[in-house]
Amino acid sequence: MTDATSARADGAKIVTRFAPSPTGYLHIGGGRTALFNWLFARGHGGTFLLRIEDTDRERSTPEATAAILRGLTWLGLDWDGEVVSQFERRDRHAEVAREMLARGSAYRCYSTPEEIEAFREAARAEGRSTLFQSPWRDADPATWPDGPYAIRMKAPREGETLVQDVVQGTVKFRNDQLDDMVVLRSDGTPTYMLAVVVDDHDMGVTHVIRGDDHLTNAARQQMVYDAMGWPVPVWAHIPLIHGPDGKKLSKRHGAVGVEEYQRMGYPAAGMRNYLTRLGWAHGDAEFFTSEQAKEWFDLEGIGRSPARLDFKKLENICGQHIAATPDAALLQELEAYLASVGQPALDEQQRDRLSRGMYALKDRAKTFPELIEKAHFALVSRPIVPDTAAAGALDTVSRGILKSLTPRLRNASWTKGDLEAILSEEASAHGLSFGKMAAPLRAALAGRTVTPSVYDMMLVIGRDETIGRLEDASA
Repeated sequence: MTDATSARADGAKIVTRFAPSPTGYLHIGGGRTALFNWLFARGHGGTFLLRIEDTDRERSTPEATAAILRGLTWLGLDWDGEVVSQFERRDRHAEVAREMLARGSAYRCYSTPEEIEAFREAARAEGRSTLFQSPWRDADPATWPDGPYAIRMKAPREGETLVQDVVQGTVKFRNDQLDDMVVLRSDGTPTYMLAVVVDDHDMGVTHVIRGDDHLTNAARQQMVYDAMGWPVPVWAHIPLIHGPDGKKLSKRHGAVGVEEYQRMGYPAAGMRNYLTRLGWAHGDAEFFTSEQAKEWFDLEGIGRSPARLDFKKLENICGQHIAATPDAALLQELEAYLASVGQPALDEQQRDRLSRGMYALKDRAKTFPELIEKAHFALVSRPIVPDTAAAGALDTVSRGILKSLTPRLRNASWTKGDLEAILSEEASAHGLSFGKMAAPLRAALAGRTVTPSVYDMMLVIGRDETIGRLEDASA
């Protein structure tokens, strides 16, 4: 590992953070950003912190904060310590703004919103830059009026600001294109740009891993670090997620909120795997566990191009994770899925049957709805009502075959071998292939034409239930 990825030059322990704004649901892009921060911290023995950037009091809501926490919890991204509220640290932010003023790296600006707008209108009319240049930057304190003022950072006006980014490389910003940003408003409230830097510094954040839509912010925030004499964190600005058409991900592409994916029935492990691979690579590895991801994840593996959401790949990865998940853990996550979509909880009998039948259910299911559909035979109660296609398999001849089969099953040892022998003999006695006899059996046992194997269904629901269903269907 290089210093850029493993630690800061001063050898500090790695600390990452995820800092969403609670103005809506947790976007899938935000979920991936949180995941990258979590993987990097966990894989290097570091700390992963969570901060809610709730300074926008008009748009921030407790409901959105709760949705963010639910989304992270579902994804399995645990954070260290208490959740930090940016708004509750506003006094500390203001303290730093006043310290910048005392250091001479910031100044009082008495310009009113009307004066600033008039400056911009004149600049537009004259074809000049509308970047506001405050007349108070170098004003004599003797000329200060007795009134409210904002505190602006005294940004350099010549040369360039260089942002050394692990993902993007060296990014240059002309200083004449960066304004003297406000760090403390005239009403005494701090701005987002100041609050982020103060919080990251105070929380000991060593690596800022976030979307590349914040890259310009990094140039301005770096000036705050320099003004305060604070060490600059390692920057890693990751490309955004685009839809399959290459355009910025939005509602028109389908689900964009993390909780939507839970309700669609994707397993959390599969989502972590897919999102990790979405914009990051470790050789040719496509399917991997979270433990492997934590071991392998590095910042150099993040690509510079936007990643494209691909639902077919997502489903393929999720199917592999469902198949690989231990039965007990899979049943637990299935129950959490049912709760998330408001479905009734499993009763004891359903839970028992699923536990015994999971081996026959999970191999080809890509989502929990698919798994539930395959498990229909284990979840349904008598009498079984076959769907239209299955009902067609229960004609008079088929019902007669089921009726003659039932007595033979009463004395079966109820092993797969014994059941195979009995069913094969019965099929031969009626001059049928087993495939022909399987259709009415599926209809009787599950009410469906597509099910796990007949033998597996019989073993899972047991002798009494099997005979009861066959008797119902042959009546």
